[in-house]
Amino acid sequence: MDTLPPSLLGLTTYLLSKTGKAARGRLAARLAADGLRMWHMAVLAALADFGPHAQRDLSARLGIDPSDMVKVLDELSAPGFVDRARDPADRRRVTATITATGRRELTRLTQEARAIQDELLAPLDAAERDQLHDLLTRILV
Repeated sequence: MDTLPPSLLGLTTYLLSKTGKAARGRLAARLAADGLRMWHMAVLAALADFGPHAQRDLSARLGIDPSDMVKVLDELSAPGFVDRARDPADRRRVTATITATGRRELTRLTQEARAIQDELLAPLDAAERDQLHDLLTRILV
């Protein structure tokens, strides 16, 4: 840290950016070892948390381009993490649902993410971690 300009270290936005980049890089590397990306985890989490979604709605919820969503769902369908089905009322509409296998995978991925989080936040005690989480939630939400 002593090689970085103090004027940058004085900017909370800079520190957030660097911390976020480090966290994302570590998680992305762990996911990549299994042939997965952040979007895969995000889709599984959204389907687990919010239930089945039309592909288009899932794209909007997560901010993923609809054409990219098709690819992500294809990749999650291949190992059986997600099921897709046409809506009988509107054949143009495709609904994605997380499977039991997908839930187990999400649990595993979440454990991996928590391990990375523990590594990254090691300098903080439990109360400081909770405080940081609360502050970041207030900023983001």
